[in-house]
Amino acid sequence: MQFDRLKRRKLITLLGGVAAWPLAARAQQRMPVIGFMTGGTRWRSQLIAAFMSGLKKSDYVDGQNVAVEYRSADGHYDRFPLLAADLIDRQVDVLVVSSNDGVLAAKQATATIPIVFGMGGDPVALGLVASLNRPGGNITGVFFFTQELEAKRLGLLHEMVPKVTTIAVLVNPDYSPAENQVRNAQEAAAHLGVQLLVLRANVEGDFDAAFATLVQQRAGALLVCASPFFFNRHQQLVVLAARHAVPAIYEWREFAVAGGLMSYGTNLSEAYRQMGDYAGQILKGAKPADLPVVQSTKFEFVINLSTAKALSIDVPPTLSARADEVIE
Repeated sequence: MQFDRLKRRKLITLLGGVAAWPLAARAQQRMPVIGFMTGGTRWRSQLIAAFMSGLKKSDYVDGQNVAVEYRSADGHYDRFPLLAADLIDRQVDVLVVSSNDGVLAAKQATATIPIVFGMGGDPVALGLVASLNRPGGNITGVFFFTQELEAKRLGLLHEMVPKVTTIAVLVNPDYSPAENQVRNAQEAAAHLGVQLLVLRANVEGDFDAAFATLVQQRAGALLVCASPFFFNRHQQLVVLAARHAVPAIYEWREFAVAGGLMSYGTNLSEAYRQMGDYAGQILKGAKPADLPVVQSTKFEFVINLSTAKALSIDVPPTLSARADEVIE
């Protein structure tokens, strides 16, 4: 009897040890980490949700089997090298970057950690990938076509206010695609037969001076070029445009929602979903070199009718018919 109890006690001890072993092993396994850098001062919840949706396609859920570390440059692009170094020291498994300057900094910081970008600049022209179909190296991602859309935005603005002969263009000189943005706008202006007034702003204090120049030079409309710095201050820019009664077109939908006349740009939710999908695939073992750069194909054109009425603008039916969203 005592012998049976002794054997049973040893068996329970043995089984307990066997059951505990995989638990201990799992506890020692390191949760993969994604480092996420952006140039803005705020994280847009709908875009993060879209990123997480893409990540979930590979069965990864933040806080459960993957950790996401967020870093923001707060509009100061010179901070990206330090942010990238910080995430590399954190030993992230994938770097996700939603900024041209951030991707360039990440490329300088590492040639081994996989990088997934979301950017408006041409990744081939910037030397980030060998080609869109075969990126090579440790970098791939989503190409937003940001700077290429300035000509399209200028055309839509001209269609909205066809009698305007001088259009101001607000550009952030610290944003790496700035020169291309101005060049594309100038080429489109020559085709449309309008004059351009180029205004530059890279700090908030420049906005009032830029609008004062716009009024002084009698520019009848405004194109706000793509820039994370401008987006982070989109409400301020929309207020200034309203104060000076200037019809303006912007990049993202948030400008129109805040009261801007029009916006035209990439559907960012779809782009961020793709970035999450690629990050998940890489965590599963895929190589960036084998994942083609995705080119955004979904765009959003939004018109704010209330703003148009406040500016005494009759929206051409051809424009309203093409809008993806009309805000009453």
